[in-house]
Amino acid sequence: MPVTLSHEELTAWIRLSLEPGVGPAQARNLLAAIGLPQEIYATSIGGLGKVLPQALARQLKQAPSDAVQATIARSLEWIAEPMHHVLTLADPAYPRSLLDTHDPPLLLYVNGNLHHLSRPSIAIVGARSASPGGADNASAFARHLAQQGWCIVSGLAQGIDAAAHDGALRAGPQAGGTVAVLGTGIDIVYPAANRDLAHRIAADGALVSEFPLGTRALRHQFPRRNRLVAGMSRGVLVVEAAKHSGSLITARLASEMGREVFAIPGSIHSPLSRGCHALIRQGAKLVESAEDIHEELGQPTFPATVTVLKPAASSGKKAGKPTLQQQQILDALGYDPVHLDTLQARTALDLPTLSTGLLQLELAELVFRQNDGCYQRR
Repeated sequence: MPVTLSHEELTAWIRLSLEPGVGPAQARNLLAAIGLPQEIYATSIGGLGKVLPQALARQLKQAPSDAVQATIARSLEWIAEPMHHVLTLADPAYPRSLLDTHDPPLLLYVNGNLHHLSRPSIAIVGARSASPGGADNASAFARHLAQQGWCIVSGLAQGIDAAAHDGALRAGPQAGGTVAVLGTGIDIVYPAANRDLAHRIAADGALVSEFPLGTRALRHQFPRRNRLVAGMSRGVLVVEAAKHSGSLITARLASEMGREVFAIPGSIHSPLSRGCHALIRQGAKLVESAEDIHEELGQPTFPATVTVLKPAASSGKKAGKPTLQQQQILDALGYDPVHLDTLQARTALDLPTLSTGLLQLELAELVFRQNDGCYQRR
């Protein structure tokens, strides 16, 4: 379950995500060095200047612009609706698969069932101008994999993406479901032709976006969307792709993250086969059926590996001595794995404060979070 934040806490998180010039890496450094966003905004310019350039430190001490305040107000209204969620980087419900990526978003806006974000996932991507056969393949693979328990992740684009989402939904409510990662704000469906599909996904899966509400479709945002598609998945299947298809970006990012890359071959005469054939030459696994993916990945079980969240490498700052509150958490942990609920009972800290303290300890590499939800000292 996600952490329930107060109005003030949520406002501070959203504001931090909207600060001009403060990206996720700098925000993570602030969280590690200072604490909750509320504490960040209460820190002096001198204190902020130890983590940020002076210009940004002064900016954080000024009132937010009218545009930022309007976006915060709009976001709070949106979150109040049923099945609408905002997951912070410190939230236990934040997808674990994203935490080991290079630059996880500070916030995720989610419309739908959060359970789908913790399911073992496979991404299916490909050409927007898919052939009928390619769309059929995407739908069939997605349906079969979803019936086996995999959650199908894609980008809600026309063509292969839409066919994959639809195939996963057709597998039924007891299947793995589907997650659509948007390149726009969570309140904007792009392309508009997929609006009905987006409503179906929100009802039986989840829509996810890292972008603030009201963010319209811009070309440079879609590689960022592709990064989340790859990061949320154990592997990426490319069904059809031209030589310069955007889905090849997703495949490259997946490979860089250590995910498996699969590709379906096609006719040597089809332009939509060239991207897949190039991936296969580069080492992607050729697949002809969903069973080929099962042979490589096995059944969709939760991984036994642990995820360690690290601060930005460029910060150049070492973690100092734990604060009194962090030491309280470490003492409560002991040296055995401890579930969050047990840790809260031992420390008597409220959940937002405990979650942020654990995040700071993870960033300092003093604690790691296991994929079963337990925390343990390093």
